[in-house]
Amino acid sequence: MLFKKKKTETPTELFADKLPRHVAVIMDGNGRWAKKHLLPRVAGHAAGVEAVKKIMRKSSDLGIRYLTLYAFSTENWKRPDDEVGALMRLVIDSLRRELDEMHEEGVVFNTLGETEQFPAAVYDVLENAKQKTKNNTGITVNFALNYGARAELARAVKQISHKVEQKEVTVDQIDEGMISDHLYTAGQPDPDFLIRTSGEERLSNYLLYQLAYAEFYFTPVFWPDFNEAEYEKALLEYQNRKRRYGGI
Repeated sequence: MLFKKKKTETPTELFADKLPRHVAVIMDGNGRWAKKHLLPRVAGHAAGVEAVKKIMRKSSDLGIRYLTLYAFSTENWKRPDDEVGALMRLVIDSLRRELDEMHEEGVVFNTLGETEQFPAAVYDVLENAKQKTKNNTGITVNFALNYGARAELARAVKQISHKVEQKEVTVDQIDEGMISDHLYTAGQPDPDFLIRTSGEERLSNYLLYQLAYAEFYFTPVFWPDFNEAEYEKALLEYQNRKRRYGGI
């Protein structure tokens, strides 16, 4: 050949300036992990909490500013009552156990979703965590709880419609920015990167508006096994992609 194409090496280390600002995760596979290990489903959820701690800590260490975790969807109420009850207890126990350390590390704890529909004991623990950490300056961790993206969009439409009725805004003033300002993630950048574990490749009613230009990463690894090394592997994949936002 007269001209040889220059070989370009794919970077194999993470660079701070190429990491996403906001990572969203669909934490899938707890039940299948438990089945694989001949354990009850609640044991899978407990193991999933340990994975959450690892990914939160790694995200903070890397300087990622926002981490959003799909913890309990509006559809999860369809699960057996004993499993839902176990999940509620897990939320309470985990937050009570970990909140002080999260606060010391500067984590901002936040929730997305209709958390007021949870039992009072769960709601109170969530609100206490939000209040205690609201002035922190570290990573913001959003837990999507009783969350559904379609319900979130309907809520935004109702809020904006009410403002139109009250003549606070006009119809012509409604734009993408106004819609974003009425979502649970108002004031935060949209996720740059979505990770879904367990091999499923769908959004499952998660952040439908916010993920418009996010890069997607699907892995067969069950969530309890998604450790720091797997996370780095995903982030390396992200930083090696070219984001064009519809351009060339």
